[in-house]
Amino acid sequence: MTTSKSIILIHGNFVNEITWAKWKDRYEQRGYKVYTPVNPGHQGNPSDLRRQVHPDLMKTGFTDIVNNIARIADGLPEKPLIIGHSMAGMATMKLLEMGKAIAAVSIDGAPPKNVFPPFTTLKAVLPAFGFFSSKKYFMGSREWYDKCFFNTLPERDRPAAFDSFAVPESYKVSRELVLNPFSNIDFKKSHQPILFIGGGSDTIFPASLTTTLAKKYSDKNSKVDLKIFEGKSHFICGEPGWEAVADYILDWYEKL
Repeated sequence: MTTSKSIILIHGNFVNEITWAKWKDRYEQRGYKVYTPVNPGHQGNPSDLRRQVHPDLMKTGFTDIVNNIARIADGLPEKPLIIGHSMAGMATMKLLEMGKAIAAVSIDGAPPKNVFPPFTTLKAVLPAFGFFSSKKYFMGSREWYDKCFFNTLPERDRPAAFDSFAVPESYKVSRELVLNPFSNIDFKKSHQPILFIGGGSDTIFPASLTTTLAKKYSDKNSKVDLKIFEGKSHFICGEPGWEAVADYILDWYEKL
């Protein structure tokens, strides 16, 4: 397989592209051109966005995010390696299905509409759907982030992580993931290589879910790999030791 020197890193829900800053630097040091597009409605400094929500946030759904990345991929001189975290792990699966990636990586990825999530996932993300809220968007509390994102960080480091990365999120993204047929995945369809990365201590999308998603793919001529990093949380891309995860992915890719 001829690999591409272009990489797109897609951020997930509840954070923005700032979470990829160190990954971008690391991959560019290895000779890649790295793109870290911001999902619509997430532009800006997290602390500013918590004070004043971006006007496009409430308009943004899962289909908007996927189509935005598809346009970026189409504008590149070569098909990119696409890496997505959390909700964007599912976006990566969809972009692979659409033929937009030369290879794909889903990190702690959300399940598609046609895979029922475990109870722990439902419990963690139910507030992000806003079905019982009078608010127009979801803004996780410090307590929610500590339980769902930063559970493996020392308690003294959690406030700084919240201040640096936490942003408001659109209810529309989560709702389209579970209600819109666009969010189904055809697991029987042939596809380019995909790697699933899971965190053994992820309290939103547990390693068991990541394993289930990897095993759903059934085309015998298409490559699917799986790696679980024990002790890693949903903040796997930012917590100490993120370098091992980033390097594992690139090493996997370069061996294809």
